Amino acid sequence: MFRARRIWVTAAAVLAVAGGSPGLAQAAVPSDVRPSNTAADKEGGLPPGWRIAGEGAERQLVWRSTAPVPMGDARVEFYSGGRMLGVPRPDKDGRTFRLGLGRGAATTGLKGLHVQAGGRELDAAGRTETPGGRRSAAAAPPARLPANSVDPGKPGQYGTTTGEYDLDPVKLPGFPQPVEMRAVVVAPKGATGHRPLALFLHGRHSTCYTRTDVTGDWPCPQGTKPIPSYRGYLRDQRLLASQGYVTVSISANGINAQDDAAEDGGAQARSSLVRQHLARWADWAAHPGSAPAAVRNAPPADLSRVLLVGHSRGGEGVNRAAMDSLYPPPAAQDGYHGPVRWHIRGTVLIGPTIFGQNPVADVPSATILPGCDGDVSDLQGEVYVDGTRGVSKGSALHSAVYVVGADHNFFNTEWTPGQAQAPAEDDFYNEPGHRDPVCSPGTSTRLTANQQHKAGSTYIAAAARLFVAGDDRVRPLLDGSGRRAPSADPARVLTHAVGANRAGGFLPDGKVTVTGGRLCSAVDPDAHVACLGPNTKGASPHFAQWETDREVGRRAVALQWSSAGSAVKVRPETPAELSGAKDLALRVIVPPNSKGTKLDVSLTDTHGRRAAVGRIAVDGLPGTERTASYWAREVRVPLSAASRAGLDLKHVKSLELTPRSRSGKAWLMDAWGWRPGTPAVQEPALPRVDIGRTTVKEGDSGVRTYRVPVQVSGQGSGQVRVYVADPVTGRTQARLVTVHPGGHDIDVPVEVKGNTRYSYDVDNTVIVKAVQGAVIGSYRGGVTVQNDDPVPTITVTPEADRVTEGKPLKWKVSLSEAADVDLSPMFVVAPVTGGPELSTKDVDPAWLANASGESPDPERPLSQVRYLYLGADVPKGKLSAEVSLPTVRDRVTESAESVRFQLTNDNGDPQPGGPVLSGTVLDAS
Repeated sequence: MFRARRIWVTAAAVLAVAGGSPGLAQAAVPSDVRPSNTAADKEGGLPPGWRIAGEGAERQLVWRSTAPVPMGDARVEFYSGGRMLGVPRPDKDGRTFRLGLGRGAATTGLKGLHVQAGGRELDAAGRTETPGGRRSAAAAPPARLPANSVDPGKPGQYGTTTGEYDLDPVKLPGFPQPVEMRAVVVAPKGATGHRPLALFLHGRHSTCYTRTDVTGDWPCPQGTKPIPSYRGYLRDQRLLASQGYVTVSISANGINAQDDAAEDGGAQARSSLVRQHLARWADWAAHPGSAPAAVRNAPPADLSRVLLVGHSRGGEGVNRAAMDSLYPPPAAQDGYHGPVRWHIRGTVLIGPTIFGQNPVADVPSATILPGCDGDVSDLQGEVYVDGTRGVSKGSALHSAVYVVGADHNFFNTEWTPGQAQAPAEDDFYNEPGHRDPVCSPGTSTRLTANQQHKAGSTYIAAAARLFVAGDDRVRPLLDGSGRRAPSADPARVLTHAVGANRAGGFLPDGKVTVTGGRLCSAVDPDAHVACLGPNTKGASPHFAQWETDREVGRRAVALQWSSAGSAVKVRPETPAELSGAKDLALRVIVPPNSKGTKLDVSLTDTHGRRAAVGRIAVDGLPGTERTASYWAREVRVPLSAASRAGLDLKHVKSLELTPRSRSGKAWLMDAWGWRPGTPAVQEPALPRVDIGRTTVKEGDSGVRTYRVPVQVSGQGSGQVRVYVADPVTGRTQARLVTVHPGGHDIDVPVEVKGNTRYSYDVDNTVIVKAVQGAVIGSYRGGVTVQNDDPVPTITVTPEADRVTEGKPLKWKVSLSEAADVDLSPMFVVAPVTGGPELSTKDVDPAWLANASGESPDPERPLSQVRYLYLGADVPKGKLSAEVSLPTVRDRVTESAESVRFQLTNDNGDPQPGGPVLSGTVLDAS
């Protein structure tokens, strides 16, 4: 087995844009590399819980938690300092995670190793790590908002009927096992005519269960049952059905059990499954007699009025289904190839993932953000709102619905303790003796499971009523107008939005000049550039990390003041047009738990006329270091004062914010001219970009050039940002590219130099994001270069294998031939074949701590120390290295003691018949 110390590659990726030079700058070394907290890490070894397994192309970086890590929707990710190494695959034990180093990691070293999931750190128990230091005091719940004129959470006039169907499973690309076509239908009784259809898709959860345990298998082994996650939204379905909707909730266990190998986390597979079901409903609408009984007992569905509801990875799945219904994906990656006979009117996304950061700008959406989410805890779903700005026409409403005190799981009753058939838990881990002031059960801000689910049902119904039924009276519940639905009480639900009747925006993402403050970047390794520094307690959904070490064009305006009166001016390159707007709507972030941040708002037109339009006051959300509570509140000021002052609202050149609080911080996400109403949405024809992946052999000689497969389909032209990751450092280079269907505008050549010496597989990865007038399907791909040379044979020669205590044992580890990469054969401690064994008190205690994280006490044979390895670091181009084991001299008279280490196999266990490091230590007395 080999341990990675440095990973060098023989392929180089160069971004070339057709018709121009790359002009790319190398990213700076991250400044927030986390210092290692273990001696083993400082000395160049691996921290406790980490090891390297496998040989050659099968090398893996392995982390094992001391307790099971629940199967969830956020991806478990390995990091070295501030740099993501990759997404590991879980073992069936639920504790062990493996990342292929040849094909997954891009790093020059393994320093500061740590594990994240959804932006939170995982400690050794596989739970949420609580940072040290003083805990912040929790604020009281936000004030109760005025009631809206209509309450969509009230049941409608219809009774409901419930049934299920179970069709033949379907085969999806890249998934070895077929995926089930199972669903539960809840429909209104006595409703006439064709009724709109709401389809629900659950997220990634365990798939099979017994009375006491859960697994991620598929199909479920004998003695276990499938977890019925698809039945977890029955309350939501019954509410919608009572209001006249036909509803169906579909099962996706077969995807959950297999999506760990999917580059997009299973988004395309989930889209295919959704559209497979919609195709069946279209068939049944045309031929009612062929429908299952559960469908025949329902009113006919109107496929021109479809709402998609997705939870967690299901949210990303229904977003992709909405995209694929408008802009077809490449046939080879899609699991549905029929016509589109439905129209998606909107989506509801509950605690969603968005690995691709590719929202559909022209399909209205409402994204529910649970304030105590312990799974997708960075609340990355905010990108479904922020990520649509400026991408397309902007007429679709995109709403963020922040539910204070809600966790991730309780929106699904089958994931809720006391309600689920299978074992379930609260995903926001409540640490014994260290309660969270906001999110631990029993606090004034934390919701019970039933309170949370009731709030979720209400806001799903609100989205249905606005997006599908077109009832503008519910819009104030979703668009930041500051109204509440009494049916959701006592939950405190806050909203903001972009799109719809917003125009003339002041957008930090575009070309803009800021004076008195600073333009900050959502994701940047430089603390002076990033909007939130690395020492910030808590996180912001607006600044959720993506796969790049820095992002271009994703920004906010940061304000910081120590006295009132220092104005911050924002001036876009093109004057904003606010004519016809009723108010100026601003989305402003202030620190969690802060109160009464006051800012005066002024506008200046291109003629130099300036008008004070009002004062805003913003309070922070309840938050701690474990929540993502740096979230923008929407505030509005009337534009009537500007009109009275004679301001030319067609040509507004600048926006000024003047703090009136004594000191503070704030971040302006954007500002828009706003007026009431919900405009009709028309989906324009746009180009769609899909990045593929190709795998090639290194070869024995010569230089070959391969290109990352890119497909641009659809119509028109648009702009995208292309990021090319350096396969050595993992840092990215970015370029803005204009794409055209069928064109080769994104051209990423990869040079591969063949040789006959062993090296590692190399991933040359490209990711892409829409900027304007385009959509992104498969956002990630590249060229994988496979090593095709054999692993050198390892031999061991003793140099000092019989020594007096206090002197080191030494061996020489040799390779049969030099390699093009550093190799570190790993040897695991094994019981000696006879006689006394060297103990933990016979070796240097600092070495023992560095090598295993263990203490010498209590004294025990070395073979009883977990994760104790010896490694030989053979630099690239060299043939051998020395390995030593330091012993200590004691005053105890004892007989000779031995030790034995054996070369490991792919799993880190002793390799039968493999080379052995053995030695004997003699008493010095």
